[in-house]
Amino acid sequence: MFIEERHRAILEMLEQKGSITTSDIQLKFNISYDSAKRDLRILEEKGLLKRTHGGALPLRQIAAGRPVGTTARDIAEVKDNYLAIAKKAVSMIRENDVVFITSATVGYFMAQNLPEGLRFRAVTNSIIIAEELRSHPGVQIIMLGGEMDAKGNCYDAIAIETIRRLRFDKCFLTSACISPEFGLSIQKTSAISFWNAVIDSSKQAIGLYPKEKIGFNSIVSICPANRLQTIITDWDASEEDLAGFDEQGIELVIVENPNEVE
Repeated sequence: MFIEERHRAILEMLEQKGSITTSDIQLKFNISYDSAKRDLRILEEKGLLKRTHGGALPLRQIAAGRPVGTTARDIAEVKDNYLAIAKKAVSMIRENDVVFITSATVGYFMAQNLPEGLRFRAVTNSIIIAEELRSHPGVQIIMLGGEMDAKGNCYDAIAIETIRRLRFDKCFLTSACISPEFGLSIQKTSAISFWNAVIDSSKQAIGLYPKEKIGFNSIVSICPANRLQTIITDWDASEEDLAGFDEQGIELVIVENPNEVE
């Protein structure tokens, strides 16, 4: 097989699977690790994909990840990296903390994986996450009100005014994408003030960003990346992008692949 044919086949695999590893390429084409890495580097230089620590992702403007839907059944299938990030975030909650939990899917996974007996106060703008938190007797819940969108979340002026009257020990948040250059970004302008208010009211802002969101830019920037003190990401995030965050003084917490931990 000519190298051009292999590159086309790699791109087809990437389109079908949504991500690809160097091991996938080695096994599929019976080539060395160095050759697989070189193929990915060439394709990235052509603007056809984005390399990660262990492979590559499709090059696209809007990364995966949406707010939790109108019912728990609308939650996307559990991805190992999303779940690992959520569990790491939960481990950072301390007794009697006041925390804001993002309305995104990773926030729902946080609410699902709280340890028994942990007592803290949770603030959320998601009716779905609030309902999940109700099953934990040690958690006191503040539900942000206002005009609710179709997915059961509130981002309007009433929710923002409530946030400004609160102070969080930690906020756990995410957005469509994050990059060192463009910062946190989303598809619509309507939630910019909401997320900035959350960060303004927090002693510690912690970003929850799976590899699918790292190094991509959405349409609208919320704020610079260094408004976060910490980013929790996974084992396959782009090393180049992580270096950019590190240069900005952001603490990086990289969770391990649960399938590879002994």
